[in-house]
Amino acid sequence: MPIIHLLPHPDLCPEARSLEVKRGASLCAALLKHGVAIEHACEMVAACSTCHVYVREGASSLAEPDDEENDQLDNAWGLQPSSRLACCVKVKDVDITIEFPKHTRNHAREH
Repeated sequence: MPIIHLLPHPDLCPEARSLEVKRGASLCAALLKHGVAIEHACEMVAACSTCHVYVREGASSLAEPDDEENDQLDNAWGLQPSSRLACCVKVKDVDITIEFPKHTRNHAREH
């Protein structure tokens, strides 16, 4: 099974973690399942960009973003070439390394 390596983030993942996930799993759903409280204001339908992440390693193993994801990424805070929406990423056989942006476009966060 592939491993998702998470780089430290002060709120979402204070210490680096590695998560073993099933091939084909949604990155956002896998993070939530493992207790990482990533924002997902649209309930994972690619309509908000609050689940924005940076794929630092393993991006070449992922499917290219479709037009819907690219349209929403334009609204993400701190957009970079490695930016993806976690709700759109399906994990394949290759390990990936994820970094969370410092901020999201969500003004209020539900706990």
